[in-house]
Order: sequence, then C-alpha cells, then structure tokens
Amino acid sequence: MGQFSGVCDRSLVILLFLGLQFPATAARGSRSDALQHGTSGTLPHFLQEPDDAYIIKSNPIKLKCRARPALQIFFKCNGEWVHQSQHQSQEHTDQGTGLKIREVMINVSRQQVEDFHGPEDYWCLCVAWSHLGTSKSRKATLRIAYLRKNFEQDPQGREVPIKGMIVLHCRPPEGVPVAEVEWLKNEEPVGSDGNINTRADHNLIIQKARLSDSGNYTCLASNIVAKRRSLTATVVVFVNGGWSLWTDWSACNVRCGRGVQKRSRTCTNPAPLNGGTFCEGMSVQKSTCNALCPVDGGWGEWTEWTVCSAECARQRRRECTAPEPKHGGRRCDGATLGTDNCTGGLCTQNRKLLHDAKPQGLEVSSDVALYSGLAAGVVTVVVLIVAVTLYRRNQSEYGVDVIDSSALTGGFQSFSFKTACQGNPLLINSSQQPDLTVSRTYTSPICFQDSMDKELISQEPSLFDPLPDLKVKVHSSFMVSLGVSERGAEYHTQKAHPQTFPRGLAPDYSGVGLEGTLRGRREKTLLGPLAPSTPSRPPLRTAGVFGHAGGRLVVPNTGVSLLVPHGGIAVDTTWEMYMVINQEDSSSTLSEERQEVLLSPEVTYGPLGLDLSCPVAMTIAHCAEVAADNWSIRLKRQTQDNKWEEVMSVEEESTSCYCLLEAQCCHLLLEHPGRYALVGEPLSQEAVKRLRLAVFGSADNTNPLGYSLRVYCVDDTPYAFQEVASAERVRGGCLLEEPKTLLFRGNSLSLQLSIQDVPQFLWSIKPFTTCQEFSFSQVWASNQHPLQCAFSLERYSPASSQLSCKISVRQVKGQEQILQVYTSVVESEKEVVPFFTQSDCTITSQMGSRAFKIPLSIRQRICATFDTANAKGKDWQLLAQKLCIDRNLCYFARQESPSAVILSLWEAQHQDTGDLDSLASALEEIGKVHSTHSTSSRTSTQTTTRTTATLGRSTEELDAEFT
Repeated sequence: MGQFSGVCDRSLVILLFLGLQFPATAARGSRSDALQHGTSGTLPHFLQEPDDAYIIKSNPIKLKCRARPALQIFFKCNGEWVHQSQHQSQEHTDQGTGLKIREVMINVSRQQVEDFHGPEDYWCLCVAWSHLGTSKSRKATLRIAYLRKNFEQDPQGREVPIKGMIVLHCRPPEGVPVAEVEWLKNEEPVGSDGNINTRADHNLIIQKARLSDSGNYTCLASNIVAKRRSLTATVVVFVNGGWSLWTDWSACNVRCGRGVQKRSRTCTNPAPLNGGTFCEGMSVQKSTCNALCPVDGGWGEWTEWTVCSAECARQRRRECTAPEPKHGGRRCDGATLGTDNCTGGLCTQNRKLLHDAKPQGLEVSSDVALYSGLAAGVVTVVVLIVAVTLYRRNQSEYGVDVIDSSALTGGFQSFSFKTACQGNPLLINSSQQPDLTVSRTYTSPICFQDSMDKELISQEPSLFDPLPDLKVKVHSSFMVSLGVSERGAEYHTQKAHPQTFPRGLAPDYSGVGLEGTLRGRREKTLLGPLAPSTPSRPPLRTAGVFGHAGGRLVVPNTGVSLLVPHGGIAVDTTWEMYMVINQEDSSSTLSEERQEVLLSPEVTYGPLGLDLSCPVAMTIAHCAEVAADNWSIRLKRQTQDNKWEEVMSVEEESTSCYCLLEAQCCHLLLEHPGRYALVGEPLSQEAVKRLRLAVFGSADNTNPLGYSLRVYCVDDTPYAFQEVASAERVRGGCLLEEPKTLLFRGNSLSLQLSIQDVPQFLWSIKPFTTCQEFSFSQVWASNQHPLQCAFSLERYSPASSQLSCKISVRQVKGQEQILQVYTSVVESEKEVVPFFTQSDCTITSQMGSRAFKIPLSIRQRICATFDTANAKGKDWQLLAQKLCIDRNLCYFARQESPSAVILSLWEAQHQDTGDLDSLASALEEIGKVHSTHSTSSRTSTQTTTRTTATLGRSTEELDAEFT
C-alpha cells in the first residue's frame, strides 16, 4: 500500500513537469481534460459515501463509494490504504452531463474487524482524485453485531386492585446494536394507547388496571442478530368484595306477639374476583318485632233493671267494652238490650199485680216441696259416703291409691289396672314363666375418672345391673353421646372382666371429678332438680403442656374438647393449657329481655396470656334441635368484670370468630382465651330443646320390701348426664332402660310423668305419686341441671323379685316417650355390667402427631397446594367448598394460612370418626376436575393424587411412618 502511494506521488510530479516543459501541449491537454472531466477547478464530489455497518455472524461487509469527476478512488481503513487489488472499480459517463462517474467497492471480513485492536471502532473512508486535488468521504464504522441471552432484569408478576397502576420493568440483554423491546400479553403484541404506555424506558405502564388486563406478560428483545424472550410475569387484577344495599325488612314471622324480622345483603357490589377479599361484617340482620294481636270484644256488666213499666216490663243494657274489639277482633255475640216481664206474666187487666193477693193453697204446696227436697239431699249424701268408704277399703287390699288426684296431676286420666287374665308373666298365678334369656339392650355408662371407681363398683350395686343371665348389647347411639366407643359389642354379664374399667386421671386433676351430689333448688315435693350437698362444686378441669407440635385437650364424656393446631405455638415455646367446665350458677349468662336459655355448658380455656399464631378449635355439645327460624343461637363470652357479652350469632359472618353449628355440637374457631357458652333465644313456639330421659332403680334402705324408681329429665348433652350418673353411682342406682330423647317444644306447656302397668297383686305404690308433673319453666330453663321425680313401690311378698312396668313421659300437646322397666330387685341376683370405654375416658390430653387424624406431611402438602393463588380457581376456597365448610369465608381470608385453619376445623369436626374418607374424597374430586389443565396444573393434580393415595393408607402404616 505504501509503494502504491509512492508511485502515485511520482506520477503527479512527472505530469506537472511535463506541463512546464510543453505549455502548448499542456494547454491543449487542459482544455481536453476540461471538456472530458468538466469545468476547470472542480474537486471530486461524492455521490455515494460508505455507511456504518454491522457484521452479522461470518458474513463480510461491502463498502461502496461513487464520485464525479474522479480520476481515481481508493479506500483507506484505520489510517492505511487498501491495496488496489482489493478494489472493484467501475466507470461510466453521465448521460445528462457527459461527465465520468467512478464507482469503487471493497469487502471487509469479520476476521479483519476482530484482528483490529485500536482505540476506536474499525473504520473506512474513500479518497477521490481530480486535476485540482482530492476529496475525502465520511468515515464508516464497522462493528460485529451480537445479542446476549440473559435479560438484565426480567418482569415480575403483580397482584393489583382494579383501577390500580401496573408497572412491569424490563431491561433487555446487552447487544450491538442495542436491542429494541416489545411487550406481549398472552402471546399477542401490546400496543400503546391512552391507558397503556410501552415506550417508557422498556417498561410497561398501565395507568388504571382493568379486569381485562389480567394475563401473562412477556418482554421480547430483538436486534439484527436475534430475538430473546424474558420470563413470563403473571398479572392478576383482583376485585375486593363490596356489600350490596340492605334489602327491606321482612314481615314479622308471627301473626301475633313478639317475633323476628330480617334483612340481608350480599357481597356482590362488586363480588370478590381473582382472590379479592370478602366483605367484612354481617350479611344478615335480625330485629325483634311486635305484631298487634287481634282483641275479641267482651260484654261489660248489665245495668240495673229499670222500674217496672205500666206494661209490666223492665229493661237493662250492656256494652261491648270489656274489652272493646281491636285490631280485627270479633265483636260480641248477643243482644245489647235485655227485657223481662217483671210479674212473670201475672199482669191484670187493670194493670194490677195478681201476686198481691196470693191464695193460701199455693203457700202450703210450696212448703211441702221444700221439705221433700231436703230429705232427698240427706239420703244422697249418706249413700255417697258409704260407697266411697267401701270402695277405699276394697282398693286398700291391693295397696293402690285411686283417690282422684286431678288437682295434683293437672288433668291426668284415672289409673287403669290390669287383671290376672292378661297373662302378665310376673303374676303369681301366671301359667308362663318370664324368658330370662331374652337379649336386653343397654348402653355404655359414664367413664369414671379415678382409681376408686373400681372399689365403688365392686362394693355397691352398679348403675347398669340387669336381670341375671341377661345379655347386654352395647349400641352406638348412647355410646356416642357419652363419648365411648362406637363399636357395638355383646357380652354375657357373667364374663365381666375387672380390667374393663378405665384408668384414673393424673393426680393433679383427679380431685376435680364428678363426685358429689347435684345442685338445684331444695323442694319438699318429689319433683325438682337434685339438691346440692354444698353451695358449689369444684369445676371439671383438664390440662396439658403443649408445644409447637400442638395437640388436643378433652374433658371426658362431656362433649367438650379443644384442638391446638400444629404450629400454633412458637418453636421452643411451651404453654400449660387447660379447659374448665363451670358448675356454678349460670343465671348471669342469660338475658331476661330476650328470654334466653343456656344450650351448652360454660367452658373456659386458657391461660389468659396465651399467645397463638392461629386460632384453636373448641367443640361444645348443645341440646337445641336446630331448625330454620326457630332459634336465634349466639356465642357469648365473659368479660373481665364478670359480665357476658355477645361474640356473634351462629348465622352471621364475622372475621373475629367462626361457628360451625351441627345437630349435636358446635365447633368454634377462637383466638382469645376466656369463658364461652352457647345461648338460644326461641323465635317461635316451634323451638325445640332435646331432653334425655333415664330411669334408675335401687332398693329402699329404710324398707326391706321397698323399691324406688327415679326418672331424670336432663338437657341432651353428655355433660348434663354426667351429674345424673355421679349421683346414682353414689346412691347405688341401676340404669333400668336405655336413655331416650324427648323433643320438648317451647309452647309453655308442662311435662307430665306417670307410672303404668304396675302388677297390682304383687306391688303397691305410694299414694298420690302415680302421676307427677314438671312446669314448663322448670324444664325450659333447667340450665343443664337435671330434674328428678321418684316413684316409691313396695312388694307384698319377699318372693316377688321381678318388677315390670312402664313410665310415660309426655309434654302436653307434644311428644311422648315410654320407658320400659323390667328388672330384678334382689341384690344377690344382680351382676356387674362391664364398662366399655374409649380413649376419651382416660386420655384427657394428647400432644404431637398422635392427636391429629391428618399426618403432618400431608397437611403441609395440602396447605402448600391450596394457599397459593391459582388462575384456574384451585385455591383454599375450593377446598372449603369440597369439605362443606363454605360459610363465613371472610374469616379464613384474613388468616395467614387459610387451608391450615380449614383443616383444623375439619379435624375438630371429625375427631370421633377416626377416618380420612371425606378428606380423601374431596381431594380426589378436586384432582379430577382440574386434570385437564396445563402442565403446572397437572403437577398440582399429581400432588393431590399422591396426597389422596397417602390418605387412603391404613392408620397402622401412617403410625409406622411417623414413629
């Protein structure tokens, strides 16, 4: 290249020298060149200059220059001339001007650019010559193009409320030339408009988010070399729920008197979408209302008779004002004006009264009639006295009282007796002997809580002593209510094993047992609640020390338990938690204005300073027959000043507490320790409270031939029946018939009890006790305290060792139950009935994984699957729906792990069943519904399927895994 430059310079010198030696020739040449190349004095003008270029992969770059007029054009790159052999030159004449146009082109390879190591980029320019000098073109820069793979910043997913601002940041990979950015939404390009800006430094900005802006966003970077895609960012635009307007108040639900009216609103203004929060507050409001009752009119008093008129008539009046008809009531029937003949029709023609001159014969006949009537009355009285005396003497031979006791019994029908011809198997002359091999049905007793129970049972008659050689069949109905095993079993009474009885409780709490007599008002009649031996009794209490693994507290045979979830207590922290059932007077719990009744025991859990990260699940049994619009059931809590405040109604939606009301019990999710109770306000006379009826028998200690039957009416909760069992165990009572349930209506009518079909030739009954009665207020407001009545019987002969009778318990204009008594009254013929218990009877606290039905690994897997928001709708709300816990979802929405709280509630709800079938079925159904989704959904479905399969494993396998 340098040699070529020297040659050109020497050529120019030679040309100039020739021009000086031969001026004429030079002149002629100048004119010739001017004609050929243009006007004298014109420098080369570039028609095309080299452009900046990028080398893509291994493809060379072509640089081109074109100028006129030009004797020669050469390229110069990085300060050095390009060899002439690398130039490609063309020359042609411009048709318009006749001037010569020269065009030169060179190729630059990638290797040339890579080998250059200068302070600046690789560059090239053109140099053109003419007669008057040279011209240079612009510098063209050559660079190797590339685009790296990794983005400097990928966009991140967002969850924003509707009308909120969305900003997605994107920094493309490094590249030459600089990459341009394009945004894709669900693989479609996103254009800019008044609401969306995609030009703000590669970022995507949406000023006001709409529901349609939800989707998957991708940042696409590209240059002349390649295109690169960022990670996908999911944008979810959610809508928080808002309440609609309240509906109008409904009509009062009763036609007359005090009732209830309701209004409601829905969380649809707007409805929560895409994981938005549910509305906080109540969806239903209730208010008491008073419907005016129709008042039928009643007649007032008659006025005095008027003076007898000349027509021998008198008059009197009355008004329909006692009371006046109101509110559509009926008017009085009858006449307002009354008339009468004041002489009895003995008015003379001259208007004088005939009785003023009464004949003498009439007076004599009146005296005879008077004396005859008196004589007949005396005879009738004498006959009645003789008849009653004979009748009483006749009945006393059989020892049965038949005196009319309607005043005592409140309208009971007279007692009927069965004669020997009816074939009663217990009669002396009966031709048939009783079948003592007949299977008798009893249920498991209350679980005793200390080691002295065995001694009491061995020394005293059992609560469940049957006839000798009877078969005892344990049924699940009573066992479930007492908290014992559901597995039915049949045993012969002679095969009772002493180890059938439960073990005692821990020494710290054995003194807080069930011993002691029962509370109640002292009454001198045979009716009423059991009287206490002390003003108040120690509470039922259970306690345990819990840590991070959680556990369960159970007060045996009361229907009361507490579940502490796993993780509720911080790591390396332990709490001594307790539960207490209050046995003091519960009158302060109730509101007299609302006519409330206590439906459950008062339960306290603590300690008060307990610090939990998630709510505990408490289960309390209740005695209400749950039906729509018949009850208003509320949860109450005792405050620090010993007053009771309403926490929530079980029908409301609240974010502070959760109530799941079932037929027999209520499951509560609580966050604050304290004393709680369920109370109910009857909304109509159709409100029903369940009563449990039981009959016990024992010999009369004061009379060797006497026998006492005691009938108990208690609220149908396991806790209330504990008091009965405790009292009867102390006095040596024997359960004679499986307890039965009576539905007691709130219609203000009393409960009547009567004994029937007592063998009159074998037994006598104490007078005035065949029919007894509890008032409505005694039964309705018993507040978990048992009511008792007694029937005292006496055998005529020591040989009469069997008792057969029936006891009728009925509510006036309500339901009736029959308790059949068939037992032996001889102590030597009785045998101890074995007790069949379950873990609830002796195990009052369980810690760690053994206390839960759901293994910890499966619980964590379920929470990880359903707590995460999913665009396909597979979240904790769907889990709650499949587990039938889809009320009051706003409570779960505010929890840190809604799925964990839902599973804790499921644990409390299924603590007695001991299986995982319902949970496994729900997960399997969710897996089937979402089996057609994308790969991520398939992965979640596989997780759900594995969880379902694990839930289907046996309990022994799960126990082995956690051991």
